[in-house]
Amino acid sequence: MTKKVSFSNKLVRAESSKYIAILSAVISFGVIFIEIPNGWRLWCGIIFIILCVIIYISVWMIANKRAKIKLDISGTSIWIKSGNLFEQEGLKVIPFNEYYDTQVDDKIINHYSLNGQYIDKYWNKPIAQLDELIFENKRLKESIIENDVEREGKPTKYRLGSLIVIDDEYVLTAFSKFNKDNDAQLTVNDYLDFLIQFWNRINSIYAQKKVVVPIFGSGITRFKNGMGDINENELLRIMIWTFKVSKIKFEYPADLSIIIHPDKIDIFSLKEEEE
Repeated sequence: MTKKVSFSNKLVRAESSKYIAILSAVISFGVIFIEIPNGWRLWCGIIFIILCVIIYISVWMIANKRAKIKLDISGTSIWIKSGNLFEQEGLKVIPFNEYYDTQVDDKIINHYSLNGQYIDKYWNKPIAQLDELIFENKRLKESIIENDVEREGKPTKYRLGSLIVIDDEYVLTAFSKFNKDNDAQLTVNDYLDFLIQFWNRINSIYAQKKVVVPIFGSGITRFKNGMGDINENELLRIMIWTFKVSKIKFEYPADLSIIIHPDKIDIFSLKEEEE
């Protein structure tokens, strides 16, 4: 189920007020032609209050059951929804570290992470072929920032936000930095830089296909320098904000879907992010 919307949520109040206003208008119009006997007026008032309460509770219950919401950001349709990223239609974005490591051993890559699942379940070829595609990709070669790094794993470091399209279905992107202990970590500046770079680069390669992304940073990434206690709701709002300021527009029929954990995001309140 989705994260519970509070009973006093201001968007619930605003939405229910619209319906109550319509009900009031209908009643006001009706009493022009129908005279209510004095003895009935109290009961009519009570019935009106009951109807208002029913409307409010109905709107609140519907808000709590929503599993997706559509936003219109700068002319682009953005769907926020729960689901399995790998089962979505379109280009599915998989975050990797800045080295594009492919070693799934719960040290470099966790089996339960998105890139671990991709390699374990959806890359049905030898890992060496994926490594070669990454190493030989022209776009990625332009994004190399350091070679021959002494570490456990691959020695080539790429810029955050760089990406490569695999099989016309997946997009692998350099999302996180790795420390000497192979822990994924980011500062707030790293995160913002990644998002701006990513939106600009995905805009150049999506080819009017649907694009599907996770909430970047919602997995095992460690944030530091003031972002240690950031939650998924806040990460999602940062993603939407950076998409706005990037001035990117996905042309129809393309759209953007952000896949969420339904028990951690208040979907209904995301309407506030729409322009």
